[in-house]
Amino acid sequence: MYLINSLKKLALLGAMEKSVKLSSSEFMHYLSTSSKTAARVLKQLEEDGYISRQLVAGGQLVHLTEAGVTLLKNEYADYQQIFCKEQADLELCGHVITGLGEGQYYIAKEGYMSQFRDKLDFKPYPGTLNVRLMDHSTQLRDNMDLMQAQLIHGFNDGERTFGGGKCYPVEVDGIKGAVIIPDRTHYPADLLEIIAPVKLREALGISDGDEVKIVVKNPCNCR
Repeated sequence: MYLINSLKKLALLGAMEKSVKLSSSEFMHYLSTSSKTAARVLKQLEEDGYISRQLVAGGQLVHLTEAGVTLLKNEYADYQQIFCKEQADLELCGHVITGLGEGQYYIAKEGYMSQFRDKLDFKPYPGTLNVRLMDHSTQLRDNMDLMQAQLIHGFNDGERTFGGGKCYPVEVDGIKGAVIIPDRTHYPADLLEIIAPVKLREALGISDGDEVKIVVKNPCNCR
């Protein structure tokens, strides 16, 4: 916990975005401890791979590594689970990936399309945006189960039976859409399929590997 608190102080000083110059005697004031302890904490953070340091005249340049940022994001995810739950929208982040190409076939089925129009108040573009969640967002993924979903019922089109599922209203970088969770799915928990009234890749100018923010909307906040 002491190391996480120290990382938080460094992040508040701007060490996530750039290298920050400080000395152990300066850092001790942020930790309310001795200069010797502050120096030991910085050394430990470096050894654990959470920060990089470069000694310079009058102190050192400190910058959070990717591992350090991830540790803070995981800590943030834990606090969201504790304090947010049903009271707030759920923010998830991930990277765009290429799907299996099945979305267009299923969404275009009138048995699904009519339900989307009625329950989501938009006609989906015939295709899905596939997003692989980052580690800290994967931890939050199960919180969607605590939120109210729109049920999509299965149907038979005369030739075959199609299964049901549920939809969670979302915004993807500000564009209204919905996450689809089929009742039966082979997708892993860190993968989301998203529908929207527009082709999200074109509307947002995104492609494979780009990061997107997905805000799962709490119905209580959709008024």
